Amino acid sequence: MEVQCSVAPGLPKFNIVGLADKAVGESKERVRAALAGMGLALPPKRITINLSPADLPKEGSHYDLPIALALLAAMGVTDAEQLGDWIAVGELALDARIVPSPGVLLAAIHASEAEAGLICPAAQGSEARWASAVPICAAPDLASLLNHLKGTQQLPQPEPGSVEESATGADLRQVKGQETAKRALEIAAAGGHNLLKMAQPPIAFHATAASRPNSGRTPLLSNPLLAAARDAFEKQTQSWNCARFKGRSAIISLSVQITAAYQPATRLFLPPVPSNRSACHLRRDRRGRL
Repeated sequence: MEVQCSVAPGLPKFNIVGLADKAVGESKERVRAALAGMGLALPPKRITINLSPADLPKEGSHYDLPIALALLAAMGVTDAEQLGDWIAVGELALDARIVPSPGVLLAAIHASEAEAGLICPAAQGSEARWASAVPICAAPDLASLLNHLKGTQQLPQPEPGSVEESATGADLRQVKGQETAKRALEIAAAGGHNLLKMAQPPIAFHATAASRPNSGRTPLLSNPLLAAARDAFEKQTQSWNCARFKGRSAIISLSVQITAAYQPATRLFLPPVPSNRSACHLRRDRRGRL
């Protein structure tokens, strides 16, 4: 994904093009407020932000930082050629802080494959360090990031996050039978849902509930984690592309099937058709209409 910025003469306006959703469209207000918090004002010109490729929908607030950096490069505040060696992801607060946003790990994987540096929020620097040894600039705010790019300030390289061992307890594999209860526990743990035990359950259910799977974070591993994240991202992208081109026809066919399956049977009570022509002739007007 590439963010392009154009500052041209004309009526002052800030446009974002490239199939941006509501969150991305509101990014211009966050960027405007963040620059105002730093003492910078937008030029009284026509500003156009293009999210390339333009035919793919964009969603999420992690486009705030790339849009702000592209705009600052177009204004001459920072070097545009220097930004070509970095991949940026992050959300901007109104006071120019760079707050965490989802997708940093996938951005780090992409930066590792493209052999480019990564600019991310300071709170997610340890997460991005798990990808590889690419240069990572974990900035707490936009001002420190600009100073780091200019060379007047040096931001420290983040360290990989530590793995916290989960508390050991009863194991769900020790429960024999109770397939329905174990299935419910697995679904609740996978989705992070709550559980409610009603009445007096038997001893077997007590053991099943005590050995429920841990719904916390999985310990971070180097290669298996990155491979799983990459596979999940590719599967989600492939499924989204299929739904994008075939979603309308699939939804229409599905609605037709549901309507045909669940439509109640109705009986139509019609008046008996007269058997002789005289009766039919009496029901017509002078022009022969019924």
